[in-house]
Amino acid sequence: MDGQRTVDDPLAAGWDALRIGGWREARACFEAAVAVRESPEAFEGLGWAAYYLDDDPLTFEARERAFRLYRQRGDDRSAARVAAWLADDWLEFRGEPAVANGWLQRAHRLLDGMEPGPDHGWLAVHEASLVFDEDVAAARRLAAQAVELGRRFGVPELEMVGLGIEGAALVSEGDLVAGMSRVDEASAAALSGEAEILVCAAWACCALISACELVGDYERASDWCRRVREFCEQRGIDILLGVCRAKYAGVLTWQGRWAEAEDEIGRATEVLTRSRPPLVRRALLRLGELRRRQGRLDEAEALFDRCEGDPFALLGRARIAVDRHRYGEASELADRFLRRFPDRNRIERCAGLEVAVTALSALGERSQAEAGLAELREIAAKTGTRPLRAAALAAQGRIEVACEDLEAARRSFEDALDVLAATGAPFETAQVRLDLAAVLGSLRRRETARREAEAALSDFRQLGATGEAARAEAVLRTLRGREATRGLTREGPLAALSEREAEVLVLVADGLTNAEIAARLVVSEHTVHRHVTSILRKLGLPSRAAAASVAVRHGLA
Repeated sequence: MDGQRTVDDPLAAGWDALRIGGWREARACFEAAVAVRESPEAFEGLGWAAYYLDDDPLTFEARERAFRLYRQRGDDRSAARVAAWLADDWLEFRGEPAVANGWLQRAHRLLDGMEPGPDHGWLAVHEASLVFDEDVAAARRLAAQAVELGRRFGVPELEMVGLGIEGAALVSEGDLVAGMSRVDEASAAALSGEAEILVCAAWACCALISACELVGDYERASDWCRRVREFCEQRGIDILLGVCRAKYAGVLTWQGRWAEAEDEIGRATEVLTRSRPPLVRRALLRLGELRRRQGRLDEAEALFDRCEGDPFALLGRARIAVDRHRYGEASELADRFLRRFPDRNRIERCAGLEVAVTALSALGERSQAEAGLAELREIAAKTGTRPLRAAALAAQGRIEVACEDLEAARRSFEDALDVLAATGAPFETAQVRLDLAAVLGSLRRRETARREAEAALSDFRQLGATGEAARAEAVLRTLRGREATRGLTREGPLAALSEREAEVLVLVADGLTNAEIAARLVVSEHTVHRHVTSILRKLGLPSRAAAASVAVRHGLA
């Protein structure tokens, strides 16, 4: 920076420093400018320097002072622009959407009746961000308005942020071609050096990463995460660096790089706790999902509880309920999640539908499960991405299992496995492989079942997924138990039992509940209940405990 210019024109020097990421130099320049004359431009610049330096009190103080001075001057357009950014501050620093909305309404009142200008665009992008989850169509329209105004008035930051939000909204609505085209354009513009307000460049890129994560395009998300992180590190934009690290952790988790994911989450948590506490949940949600995959369910549940109110915390708790075979609870939580996204075109619904179909199938609610599958298939077909197609195929297999159409289930799980093979998702692949192994075992194709189960077990152990590894070991024990029961049902008091009833008896003796037995044998819980009732009747026994005792005496357990 030109030292003479800093002395002669500290205001201009401060804005120059902001454009290159010199936050401390900018702060010093703007403070010098304020000492000479308390202008709204100097306070607005000081607010930006404080924002990048994560100085919460100074950000609010400077921006509110700029707002008042613009109003005193009669420059309501500039006052509205500052009000829109203050709305964002109240969300990021304090997590208070009601106050944020108040500032947006203040900006509206100042701009209403004026000819459109760039400041209308800034109001539009901030309003789009606020309403995105609740009304994605409104967010899309507002973002498109910002893009048009940015182009008309030559404000590249406004155009790139608008494109990013509009693209993410289109992706959420299922229009991947148009949506990805916009977020790609926004990110290319953001990293080309066009932006003078640097946070806007990172904001636009984060919209692309969110869109990729939403549809399971993890390879693309990984590439952009690295580029955005480099951009933020070079310019010292800690806030976006923290958010980007959290999103990158989700990508790494999908790819099975769990140690790296945990490291990124730790760094993201540190940055966000220090600078933007309301945004820490973005890291905690991803840590919760990582803990769930690791089989550390109590820790995962505690993390999701810390994010209460976020729809994806509901989704995490629903997945944990499935892991614990609490299918009624899982169904209710999945329904709560889906109610947060009532528009049936929203891609966000896919994850909730997948959980709902699994839970409803296990509960024997066939018609509801099939309705969920139909919606999941429709969204997956519209997006065309492999992870969503695989999710629909696996969900179909679970319904077929519940209906005991095992040949159809085998084909569905095989197709899901083939689709997942190209996605680089070891955890999901191993889960489907294990589901396939259980079906093959029920079809008496024991050698093939054993190979699939052993492959799944190897992958789970390598990942450190202890819960799923235990499930794989249980499937292998069941396969061995089936071998052990062959012939034993033809003599003694067990002669009256069918081979399937003998298998159920072994698992009853192991202390498994009906839900756990259903998951192990790949049948519905209702079917297990019927088998247990038949076993007790045939053996003339009063209880499961008595049946378990008989199994032990005759070498089945």
